Amino acid sequence: MELYIKQKVFSWGDKFTVKDQWGVDRYFVEGEVFSFGKKLHVYDVSGNEVLFIKQEFSLLMPKYVIYSEGREIATIIKEFTFFTPRYVIEGLDWEVEGEFWCHDYEVTRQGETVVSITKEWMTWGDSYVLSIANPMDELFALAVVLTIDCVIDSQNNN
Repeated sequence: MELYIKQKVFSWGDKFTVKDQWGVDRYFVEGEVFSFGKKLHVYDVSGNEVLFIKQEFSLLMPKYVIYSEGREIATIIKEFTFFTPRYVIEGLDWEVEGEFWCHDYEVTRQGETVVSITKEWMTWGDSYVLSIANPMDELFALAVVLTIDCVIDSQNNN
């Protein structure tokens, strides 16, 4: 299954729609404009919040917590490295590897691909394709991709 994310270029705060391979709306993502740290709310098409991603204060490296239905699902921490970014996903048995600056990476579970992410070039705004192996992983795969995008965006803006 595939999901498509197209972020709006001139939106104040994050606000965009996630569509499936047929162009049907699947999720709506909204960021909080005036908040301490990055916060994203993900809603299904009925308007129910299905994910909440919150940046936690950390002195050294970015740290984000993912919530679903009020429960903490995972924590994503960007580790300090000199050459290539590395992310640790606590709470899920997933690993992340690839070219993050090029937005071409994948998330794996015990060597099997959970989701692969590619950035579409030559588009107005950031556009991503998420190829998800198992539909059961759809929501958490989306959460991981949104979180890594938050980290990259924060670093590009600093």
